[in-house]
Amino acid sequence: MDELQLKEMIRSLLSEMDTKEVAEAPAAPVEVEKPVEVEAKGLPDCEATVIEDGMIPDITEVNIQEQFLVPNAINEEAYRKIKKFTPARLGLWRAGNRYKTQSILRFRADHAAAQDAVFSYVSEDFVKEMGFIPVQTMASSKDEYLTRPDLGRVFSEEQQQFIKENCAHNPKVQIIVGDGLSSSAIEANVKDFLPALKQGLKMFGLDYSEVLFIKHARVAAMDQIADLTGAEVVCMLVGERPGLVTAESMSAYLAYKPTVGMPEAKRTVLSNIQKGGTPAVEAGAYVAEIIKKILENKKSGVDLK
Repeated sequence: MDELQLKEMIRSLLSEMDTKEVAEAPAAPVEVEKPVEVEAKGLPDCEATVIEDGMIPDITEVNIQEQFLVPNAINEEAYRKIKKFTPARLGLWRAGNRYKTQSILRFRADHAAAQDAVFSYVSEDFVKEMGFIPVQTMASSKDEYLTRPDLGRVFSEEQQQFIKENCAHNPKVQIIVGDGLSSSAIEANVKDFLPALKQGLKMFGLDYSEVLFIKHARVAAMDQIADLTGAEVVCMLVGERPGLVTAESMSAYLAYKPTVGMPEAKRTVLSNIQKGGTPAVEAGAYVAEIIKKILENKKSGVDLK
């Protein structure tokens, strides 16, 4: 059989297959009443992937601390117990000397979420909804903010004047919200944090009025705010640098009469405010107690201890 005959035979077979498929095809689309399940064989605790409306579940919704992928583990119970105490990627298993596809996809998804948190901005709608007073440091762009930390700590003369005109003078407590290194952390926690903080401060006979929102903010920006407003205690909420565990972790930095250039040891910090750490509502109430303690002792940071 020469090459031309072979090609003709293949063409004939393909034509017959196409004709048969058209003849057997249903007259109308068939509705699938149940989601299609693709069985994941050979992987413990890897539930069947449910494909619904042509979509597969979001891999980032899988709880890594409950996921167990080690086949035939010698002591599975002990392994699971360890995983409850850490969100680290333990027991991912492998295919030869490589990670499984599921683990690689989750890593890439979490890495992408971390990048998005750093390079995205807190939405203007969110700032307006919360009633914050918006200001910006001398960092003019995200790239400049990341490469010039010093510009994220200071304000232009125009912005300084704006702060003086729009903030209370010599308040007991000045609250600041800064985007920091994670805009996701701010939008995920501030709405629950601030009401709990305000309620806690009211219980102690304290209060705060306006809240400043700082775009391109470094922690030390709170020092110049204190110099401009004369605040006795400054509390700054800022997004933490995101990692592969979460991109929504926020910190609260507090200081008694901070000044530009003061040592970092003078700050009191409550970190890891997020749903997998200290919940925002609980953190807000606790920060109110810390502020009360700072005012009573007239000191913060290592001096407070």
